[in-house]
Amino acid sequence: MGENLPVFDGERAAELVAELRTAFGSRRTRSYEWRAAQLKALARMINEKEAEIMAALYSDLAKPQLESFLHEVSLTRSACLLALKELKRWMKPEKVSSSLTTFPSSAEIVSEPLGVVLIISAWNYPFILSLDPLIGAIAAGNAVVLKPSEIAPATSSFFARTLPEYLDSSAIRVVEGAVAETTALLEQKWDKIFYTGNGKVGRIVMAAAAKHLTPVVLELGGKSPVVVDSNINLEVTVKRIAVGKWGCNNGQACIAPDYIITTKAFAPKLVDAFKGILEKFYGEDPLESKDLSCIVNSNHFARLTNLLDEDKVYGKIIYGGQRDEKRLKIAPTLLFDVPQDSLIMKEEIFGPLLPIITVDKVEESFDIINSRTKPLAAYIFTKDKNLEEKFVNTVSAGGMLINDTVLHLANPNLPFGGVGDSGIGAYHGKFSFEAFSHKKGVLHRSFGGEAPARYPPYTPQKQRFLKALLNGDIISLILALIGWPKS
Repeated sequence: MGENLPVFDGERAAELVAELRTAFGSRRTRSYEWRAAQLKALARMINEKEAEIMAALYSDLAKPQLESFLHEVSLTRSACLLALKELKRWMKPEKVSSSLTTFPSSAEIVSEPLGVVLIISAWNYPFILSLDPLIGAIAAGNAVVLKPSEIAPATSSFFARTLPEYLDSSAIRVVEGAVAETTALLEQKWDKIFYTGNGKVGRIVMAAAAKHLTPVVLELGGKSPVVVDSNINLEVTVKRIAVGKWGCNNGQACIAPDYIITTKAFAPKLVDAFKGILEKFYGEDPLESKDLSCIVNSNHFARLTNLLDEDKVYGKIIYGGQRDEKRLKIAPTLLFDVPQDSLIMKEEIFGPLLPIITVDKVEESFDIINSRTKPLAAYIFTKDKNLEEKFVNTVSAGGMLINDTVLHLANPNLPFGGVGDSGIGAYHGKFSFEAFSHKKGVLHRSFGGEAPARYPPYTPQKQRFLKALLNGDIISLILALIGWPKS
């Protein structure tokens, strides 16, 4: 039967977009009732299909059930329920003050949907990274195409099979496929493109969008650093770094700690603590642990293996390093004092490898971080409030967390997004609604309140009046109104 399915090419993509533009043009998606109905259906789907969702995530990534529930299912459900709770408030026009130059008048900012939008999702958190932006696009009143990642085929298939059962298929569609299908979609004109993935593909998406002047949100990645001071609770610090690295998809997360910077004097204590915690978390043979995700596919396994096997790096492994190619398993691995010019320190690791580099003074770490491209996340562990303040004010990153890792992602009141090479735009909570909305400024005036000075002929008296009005010069304004001095 698969052979009889039509190829999803540029022609079919154009037809799809045209159909969605018709649906959007009907204005149905703009109503509160439609938006709320879709969000309620999505929340119902999450509740009713939780077992299938977790099975798909296990099939794609061997995710432990607790990780699947905490990081994907529960957070997505919470995002959906928050949007439902706040939707009327988000949709309500925002009143703003008027000005003397437009008196009498009133002003407001109206949020309107952009139109037909494209969401291209990622494989590492294939459920939440698909539905979280979809929630924002629906809440904002758009028609949507969701393109899940083909690298997570079970989750992609779940969306293609299940979303049409719950959502309005005339306005919300799922397109499965790989490079050819994504290329066909990118050839079309969209009102916004939301892409989650790596910088290489992000540049392709941005170039395609530029042809149609389409705005983009790019959620990319980067080498997220962790600065570790010596005046800390060592056990709590190591546990929080470890769960942020290996407890998040075995390091395959855009905000997972990518490398640690600490002082030469403190490094031995930190390393010993890591060895103890990792054995406690994952046992003496971590390849047999059921609490570690596998590497997503053989290509990524080979990429990570190449990082470990580089001549500059291989002798720097101080813990872990075990691997099983058949099962796509790599153990949590610590590396110490790897060279700055090694491959593992040049590209985002996106896996269970964690280099530790050292400096003489902890403040030197800020210069190292700022010498690189801006990361998606930056972390510091310290009790020194002055150092904390300097870190926040000195280091540029998409987001920051003090004395923990990755948890800032779970706060819907914070924008989540990158800066520079780590991304463009942000979402989560109301920021998701705003990412898919146009803020339209509206000024209201009646037919009264005429100011003759704005109309020709432009006399010196009118010029004095307008100049005084615009400068806020009340005395000159009064004098201009009474016509003094006489021209």
